[in-house]
Amino acid sequence: MEPQTSVRTSLQLGIYKIIDPFVKLLIKVGLTPNAVTSIGFILNVGVAAIFIIGAEDGNRGDFTYVGWAGGLILFAGLFDMLDGQVARLGNMKSVFGALYDSVLDRYSELIMFLGICYYLVAHHYFLSSIFAFIALIGSMMVSYVRARAEGLGVDSKGGLMQRPERVITIGVCAIACGVASSYLGGDYKMYIPGIKWHVFETMSIFTFPITILAVLTNLTAFKRLVNAKKALSEKEE
Repeated sequence: MEPQTSVRTSLQLGIYKIIDPFVKLLIKVGLTPNAVTSIGFILNVGVAAIFIIGAEDGNRGDFTYVGWAGGLILFAGLFDMLDGQVARLGNMKSVFGALYDSVLDRYSELIMFLGICYYLVAHHYFLSSIFAFIALIGSMMVSYVRARAEGLGVDSKGGLMQRPERVITIGVCAIACGVASSYLGGDYKMYIPGIKWHVFETMSIFTFPITILAVLTNLTAFKRLVNAKKALSEKEE
């Protein structure tokens, strides 16, 4: 087991211990895993709505909408963990439930990035919107490579930017951007003598991690592809 996988598993187990009482409450009130998955999807539609409203009604230097969207991203992401735990603790696992979860996770991520790209384009962060779209491509390919490999009978998991990491990165950085704008101001820019263009602005707190995400998600997808090739070669031998 890779060190990063071990750390990730340990963190997941720790989070499960914290959320299990809430999971048991959800089971007690009669929520099914599919219902929990649906709630997470609806919340992500709300994330996109906040970004779109911010694009239409907000000003370029007003990152309040970004901050609120970040908070909702993390809250919606919590339901990604809750549905699996509801299925396990409530003994409600099903093959269709696993499929439904995977499909709505993809829709949730697509809709979230739709909102982000809309916001960035509307406020003329064109380069950042391109990186956001590349991050979306990488995010989808990370999931697709794993699903296709499993369809061929091999496992291809792991990598730096799986869905929980993507959700946490975007959510935390969006919140940080919203909070920082209250102190730095939405129009803050940092210049270095001798360089014509600014090297940092308030929005960079949100857009720079997305740029990193664009790189790492595609590297993760490539790493999974290489792992799948190795596993398929061993299987054929």
